[in-house]
Amino acid sequence: MQVYKVGGAVRDRLLGLPVTDVDRVVVGATAEEMLAQGFRPVGADFPVFLHPKTGEEYALARTERKSGRGYGGFTFYASPEVTLEEDLIRRDLTINAMAEDDQLNLTDPYHGQRDLEARILRHVSPAFAEDPLRVLRVARFAARYAGLGFTVADETMDLMRQLSESGELQALTAERSWKEISRALMEDHPQVFIQVLRDCGALKVLMPEVDALFGVPQPETHHPEIDTGLHTLSVLEQSALHKQPLTVRWACLLHDLGKGLTPEEEWPRHIAHEHTGLKLIKAVNERFKVPKDCQELALLVGQYHTHGHRALELKASTLLELLQSFDIYRRPQRFEEFIVACEMDARGRKGLEQRSYPQADYLRGAAQAARAVAVQPLLEQGFKGPELGEALKRERLKALKIYKDNA
Repeated sequence: MQVYKVGGAVRDRLLGLPVTDVDRVVVGATAEEMLAQGFRPVGADFPVFLHPKTGEEYALARTERKSGRGYGGFTFYASPEVTLEEDLIRRDLTINAMAEDDQLNLTDPYHGQRDLEARILRHVSPAFAEDPLRVLRVARFAARYAGLGFTVADETMDLMRQLSESGELQALTAERSWKEISRALMEDHPQVFIQVLRDCGALKVLMPEVDALFGVPQPETHHPEIDTGLHTLSVLEQSALHKQPLTVRWACLLHDLGKGLTPEEEWPRHIAHEHTGLKLIKAVNERFKVPKDCQELALLVGQYHTHGHRALELKASTLLELLQSFDIYRRPQRFEEFIVACEMDARGRKGLEQRSYPQADYLRGAAQAARAVAVQPLLEQGFKGPELGEALKRERLKALKIYKDNA
């Protein structure tokens, strides 16, 4: 029995990056031998075991064969005869197909170290094209390592195009797709993830609503970058630069979907795109079974981001309606995320990335003024039920008028 570290642990150590997840493969052992040593089995699909003391995962070396559509359409074969090289060849990228023993002796049959040095994301074998999830994984790795200069090999991009055109991407489950998308959005360069998906034709299949934004012009006075798709990538880039959470990054990706529906004769203006985009945002949310907090913020940012940009001009009554829509009294964090999403939108414009965004503090101040209105005096005056709600609304409107006059 021989145990090797494989995959990301080897890759990131060679890159000089922190090693977070350690995967181990066991060569020359049977499931019975693992159980006899106290390992605990997990996973029904293939033989993976937890170490009796550390709880870390150990997988038996295995081969795999395509047996159906999609990510799960494989049969696995594990046996003591399966070699380390046979286990490594089924992996996606050469940089993930290296192994090392406890003495750090490297096994690199597919030249992963060479590709690390050349900053290339390259598939290990033609079997890459059997798993559609790998399109998303490669795009995610491109987003993760873009800052180090990594790019996707031309021949790997060709295989990703083939997969995008084959219909296999539609076989991916919503859960698997969202897991990759959400992880990719939290990388340092999430805009690269979207760009790589677009370059290989996968964006058109997975998120046609986002793909449709490329080539759609906006008024140059507000958007020097003109192209709506490029603007979306820039907004996503800003959200990562400012370390925003997943909810904000997801909202940034979807905020302008309505512009993809504007008739060409109306370009470059996009009247009421905030409302026309809502059905598209809902469709994308449902397609990937997106978590509720991400869904809600994306819809609210889509509907109200232009209100955010015009905050200083809004009437007190419109400002109050905006605050009520976000339920700022019970959900203060959601309104804060809306504000930063609007700021990312404003910064995601060519040459305007450093421009100040006074609307942010203005909106925070407005929320504070509305929240400061006390309920107790109204209760003491005898208000209750719907009348209390109306009285509270009147007092908050007064507070916002005062705030607006003094701002």
